[in-house]
Amino acid sequence: MIREDLKAAQIASMKAGEKEKLAAVRLILAKLKDRDIELRTQSAPADDDAVVVEVLQKMVKQRRESIALYEQGGRQELADQEKSELAVIEGFLPAQMSEEETNAAIEAIKAELSANSVKDMGRVMAELKARHAASLDMSKASALVKAALS
Repeated sequence: MIREDLKAAQIASMKAGEKEKLAAVRLILAKLKDRDIELRTQSAPADDDAVVVEVLQKMVKQRRESIALYEQGGRQELADQEKSELAVIEGFLPAQMSEEETNAAIEAIKAELSANSVKDMGRVMAELKARHAASLDMSKASALVKAALS
């Protein structure tokens, strides 16, 4: 499970004295703890790895946005810090699908759902998310689905 990998990485980075990696891993664990607290109010327990992947993907998106803003603002030192955190966070995510694999999955779903216009984009995106959410950046997939249905 990803959660155990995170805890092991925290211990390993403490022992190795890797302060930047340790800080990033602690940040991830704190976000996971926040998410766990949120989920306590829900009745059905969610799959743990799915929750962890969801949190990690959200953190990756936030880091990418921050990097772009810092670089626009001329704050390269902050952008570099975000990039190092991004590298650590991405290290815990499952392998992402390549563009070719994503296009193949989209075409398969398109054929199954008999989708042939942009009006069917919502159905295709919902099915794509249900099948490949952990291994797919949905923002990039959205553009590929739109192109495939145009």
